[in-house]
Amino acid sequence: MNEKISQNDYLLIGEIANRSGVAISTLHFYEKKGFISSKRNSKNQRIFKRGILRIISLIKFAQNLGFSLDDINKNLKSLKSKETPSEKEWKKLTKNWQFQLDLRIKEMQKLRNQLDRCIGCGCMSLGSCPLRNKNDKLSQKGEGPLLLKV
Repeated sequence: MNEKISQNDYLLIGEIANRSGVAISTLHFYEKKGFISSKRNSKNQRIFKRGILRIISLIKFAQNLGFSLDDINKNLKSLKSKETPSEKEWKKLTKNWQFQLDLRIKEMQKLRNQLDRCIGCGCMSLGSCPLRNKNDKLSQKGEGPLLLKV
């Protein structure tokens, strides 16, 4: 490694794990998937720039909102800086997430408002059930868990 590494600019993987509340194995996973990146110091220890804590926090935040790692990765790829999102980048990320969350909220409200129509049936495949799979061919063969019958 040719560039000079200042200890103040980098943290060891254990320090990142402690500061972020994320297991070291998770950090390895994030790195393998391309969410974060590290370098090696003169002792061949994995080190990360301090700013990576922001990206890890962003990942945790998005996961808490229910976003998949694939969704998060797509959003992270839009960042120019892989450490500190600019205000403009953050607004773009949150606008996209707000749109996706609004869609989920509408779906959940619809589900909540239609749950009482299926209570007691349990099969989720009746012709009148608004929550059923629209392409459910098994519903024509009767109610219940048809594939689980012995």
